[in-house]
Amino acid sequence: MALEQDSLNEADSISAGWVSPEGEAWDEQAELRRHEVPAELHGWRLDRALATLVPEFSRSYLQQLLADGGVLWRDKPCAKASTKVSAGDAVQVTLRPTPQARAFVAEPMALDVVFEDEHLLVIDKPAGLVVHPAAGHWGGTLLNGLLAHHAGAAALPRAGIVHRLDKDTSGLMMVAKSRQAMQALVNAIAAREVGRQYLAIAHGAWRHEGLRSVREPIGRDPRNRLRMAVVGEGAGKPAQSDFLALDRSDDAMLVACKLHTGRTHQIRVHMAWLGHPLVGDALYGGRPLWGLQRQALHAISLRLSHPVSGAPLAYWRDPPEDLSAALAAGGLRYNPPPAGQGLID
Repeated sequence: MALEQDSLNEADSISAGWVSPEGEAWDEQAELRRHEVPAELHGWRLDRALATLVPEFSRSYLQQLLADGGVLWRDKPCAKASTKVSAGDAVQVTLRPTPQARAFVAEPMALDVVFEDEHLLVIDKPAGLVVHPAAGHWGGTLLNGLLAHHAGAAALPRAGIVHRLDKDTSGLMMVAKSRQAMQALVNAIAAREVGRQYLAIAHGAWRHEGLRSVREPIGRDPRNRLRMAVVGEGAGKPAQSDFLALDRSDDAMLVACKLHTGRTHQIRVHMAWLGHPLVGDALYGGRPLWGLQRQALHAISLRLSHPVSGAPLAYWRDPPEDLSAALAAGGLRYNPPPAGQGLID
């Protein structure tokens, strides 16, 4: 654990396996700091004094350490942030890595590799795998797996990730393995030169004949900050999606989706705006159906030019087992197109 040390403080390392007064095992290497409260901090709150004694950490982080039993005051555990300290009091702090500090570490994981060379990696992401570390998911992400997969990932922003799929969306993703490839892929996405198509199962009876193109801007939902929504001009970013019904039942339908832009939750938002939320997508009004609990969305095809050689590349991954089982349960037919063609061309 890399923790910056003040030369005036005594700092010791304590081994992994230290147990807090509450009995929680802290299994990361931790750092022990011992301080004597100086006269100028006499009468201060303990959390405020800690923020001065250990200035490289936020007050909220130190308050959490207090709550977790990581602070001894006068040689006894103290969890009360408002405790008033006196000059000469002994204060001992056990510093642990923050969740954010743990996020960018290599974690070996099985990746379903579709294509790989020195510049490019294409994988088939399973549903349930988070792409980037974030609150609630500081480990076990695709980024962690990429750091373990190849040494060059550590030198790339976001370990080479240039686009993402939502946690519960399955399917094809491309990842850069070199800076040259990363810049080329970012430029290709911005220029809309990467073809991405998806397969979805949605609620309701499709009322559109042929291809239905949606060009509605997407932004943060003003009524629910966890969601995105179709918003007025100027309030969001331009977004375009194409949809084509492939098969229908009384309860739901199978839909091909083509992205022209890559906004957050774009397909989910545009389909909900049309009145057809995706099966299993509780955030946008979908319900579980045919045993499917996650959003029924799969990135089925990816077309691009190789970021270095320029060679045309096209990849296809049929729906995973859970989506295939839902299609069978609902009596929906999925017929892959001929080789080299997409669901929407």
